[in-house]
Order: sequence, then C-alpha cells, then structure tokens
Amino acid sequence: MSASRQTRPGSAGHAGHVDRDYDLIVIGGGAAGLAAAQAGAAERARTLVVAEGELGGECTFTGCVPSKTLIEAAARGASFAEAAAAVRKAVAAVAATETAEVLARRGIEVVRGRAAFTSPREVTVDGRVLRARGFVVATGSRPGVPPVPGLTGVPYLTSENVFGLTELPASLAILGGGAVGCELAQAFARLGSRVTLVEAAPRLLPSADPDAAEVVSRVFAAEGITLRTGSPVKTVTSIPNGSGFLLQLHDSTKVTAGKLLVAAGRTPATAGLGLADAGIRLDDRSALAVNGALATTARGIYAAGDVTGLMPFTHAAYAMGRIAARNALRRHRPPERFSTAGIPWAVFTDPEVAQAGLTEEQAAVQVHGARVAYLPMREVDRAVTAGRTDGFIKIIAGPRRLTGSLGGGRVLGATIVASRAGDMIGEIALAMRAGMFTGRLAQTTHAYPTWSLAIQQAAAQFFGEYAGRAARPARAGDRQHR
Repeated sequence: MSASRQTRPGSAGHAGHVDRDYDLIVIGGGAAGLAAAQAGAAERARTLVVAEGELGGECTFTGCVPSKTLIEAAARGASFAEAAAAVRKAVAAVAATETAEVLARRGIEVVRGRAAFTSPREVTVDGRVLRARGFVVATGSRPGVPPVPGLTGVPYLTSENVFGLTELPASLAILGGGAVGCELAQAFARLGSRVTLVEAAPRLLPSADPDAAEVVSRVFAAEGITLRTGSPVKTVTSIPNGSGFLLQLHDSTKVTAGKLLVAAGRTPATAGLGLADAGIRLDDRSALAVNGALATTARGIYAAGDVTGLMPFTHAAYAMGRIAARNALRRHRPPERFSTAGIPWAVFTDPEVAQAGLTEEQAAVQVHGARVAYLPMREVDRAVTAGRTDGFIKIIAGPRRLTGSLGGGRVLGATIVASRAGDMIGEIALAMRAGMFTGRLAQTTHAYPTWSLAIQQAAAQFFGEYAGRAARPARAGDRQHR
C-alpha cells in the first residue's frame, strides 16, 4: 500500500483540516472490526480502528465468551459464585489478547471514541477529522427489545448485563427461545434457578430443523424448565411488592418470576454514524445494505458483521471482516465475495445443535432429488458409551449438475444434535466448501469410538442400506419418525 499523504489545513473542506490520513479506517472493535484491521495490516495498509466500546466487543464481554463459560460451569455442577468467577476470569483472559497495545504490535492504530461520517471519505471522532481511502463499518448490534406493552418500564436484563448478576435468581423468565434464550435457560436452570422460557413461535429455535427443536424441548422439560411456546407476551408488569415480574401471555397464561431476561434477537447498531452524509443506505431490516462483496451504497465503504444483518455469528463476522477489508483496499483485483452457504452455526445447549447449509425442509423445496441420511445418536457407539444418546445427525445431499447422484452427489447441508455437534459440523462445512462428493465422507476412516464416526456412518446410507438404514427423499413439513 502507498504511504499515507501529508494533510494540509483546509483540505477537508467544510470540516476544516484533516488530522490524519489512513489507507483503511475500521469503525468498530468487535470480531468483524478486529478481523478487518488484521487483514488491513497484513496488506501493509496504514490501518486505524475506531472503537467506542471495549476492544473485543460483544463476543468477548457479553456474548460468546461469558455465555459459554457459564454453560460449562453449570454443566460441571459449579455454584453460581464459582460460575460467575469463571466468567470474569475467561473474559479477562480473552480481552488481554485484544488490547490496543497488542494491536499496535501488529501495526494497527486504535482511537477510542464514536465515529461519524461527514463525507464518503472522512469521519470525525471527538472533533478530530480522519480521512481514509477505504472504510469498513463493523459496529455490530444491540439487544432487540420487542414492542411488548410495559416492557420498557421495568428493569429487565439482557445479554449486556445478565453476566453481571451477583446473586443467582430464584426464578427467571426468559423472553425469547432462540439460541441465546435456550443456552441461558439451561445454564441458569442447572445453576439452580426456576426457569420459564417464553417463545412466541410455535417451537423453540425457530431457525433450526424442527426435529432439533423437538429434542431440545424434550430435554428441557426433563430438566424442569417450563416452556411456554406459541403465545406472545401481551403485557409485562412489575409485581407491586418489588419481588419480580408478571408476564401476561395472549393465551391468558400468566408467568411470574423474580428476574426477567429479554433474549429476543438483536438489531444492527447504526445510530449516530452519519450514514446519510456518506450516502450509505439501510435495508428493510435497518441493517446496512450491502452487495455480495460487502460493499455499501457508498463507494469505498464496506460493512461486516452484525451490522449487515447477514449472519449473526462471531465466526461469520470474522470472515466478513477479512473480505470487507481486502475489498476496501483492492486496486486492480476483482472483489472477493461473501457467501453464507456452508458457514456452520451452533447452539450450545446440551445436547448441542449445529447446522450448515440447507435443512431437510429447505432442500425438499429447493432441490429436486434431494435425499436425507438420518442416524439417531442412540445408534452411535460413542453416544452410548457416554450415556448421551439424545439427538441425531441428518446429512442432506443432492445431485450435481453433470454427474447427478454419482458418488453420492454433493452435500447440501446437515443438522446435528449431539453432545459435540458444534465440533462435528466442521467436517460438513469442509465438504461443502471443497465441493466434494458425499461419498468422501463415507470413505474417510474415522477413529472409533468417536462422535464424528456418526458422519461416516450416516453418509454410508447414500450408497445402500447401512445398519438397517438407507437415505430417503427429503420431505417438507414432515418430521422423520424414529
């Protein structure tokens, strides 16, 4: 990259003099922002990160790191005090790898403050005017607050403050049965809270395969978690004596709890960025509108992570950050494209739920000739030896363009519900990324007895009956009976 230019007073137009020029300015210091900055440094670009909050962002301080630490502590039978201490220790350990000093050693400058565009090439940060040839907006998201009457008038918890609790709630109502709601419901229940999980949709985990949601619901019920699905919250009020909250559902059910946690999704963080001054438009979800190369509607300005509304996962944000930065800095090379196809995601309940690519229902509708291999965990020796037989694996395959179903066709996706599903799904993601024949999964010898052996056993069904099971046509709206 070329060295940055010396700036002169008045060169910033109406904004006055430019304090500094950069090749790349990254707005946001979370997963996407840090990935973009590191990609910029790797390109030998003069790179600046403008971070309003702590470096590391939501994932480090209020998301993945604290939640997974709490989940692990609850699973091993820790007390709430021990779990809270483990959370603080884990957050501190990860945050120490993402400081301004660490980034400086990698050639990345950091400025703390709020950035606002004044033009497509300039931002102001606390009165300073900064210019760059390319920008990456990676401001992430904030907890969503559903429009429930009375909710804004009560002191509810979100992922931003729930990990700061100093005492275990005797009872906890969780509004939202997605990934965050389910993970924290099980963790707090195992720590000793009486948990009620409320989800407006007919089932938990609305984005997951229905069979996966069914397994999680069954496990939750067995662990004493009260489930209220299929009925939205009508009103929320505080109990007069200050002992908690009352949730009135549309089906007339009443839920009372000492604490209320809102886990009803997240919304892109776009306020105060001066987007109109840069010519950046929002889409109908209030996210930054981007194309396949993650370019916004303003030339030279790209976006990555939750602010795009594409995939609300840390690993997806990291991938987007790298691509967005390289595209913002490119000169004479074609832009890289970002695709959500094959990017896995996981819900860290017990058992875990992991998916990549299409679900069975999606494949049945979208791909003619799609087939499904199904294997319940009770038929997997590793699950039997561990006494963890809840769950299953589904591998979805479809014909290739020229060779059809030869070699098992191509992998379209998979859903795994198992104790190690989040680790197992990586093999499926690799198969999709490499475009390999489904048969390669069946041909690859896996160690025995391992959880991943289930992938080989399931894939074998595409070539005939294996252990009494064979692949079948994908079906829409019809659960696979065991």
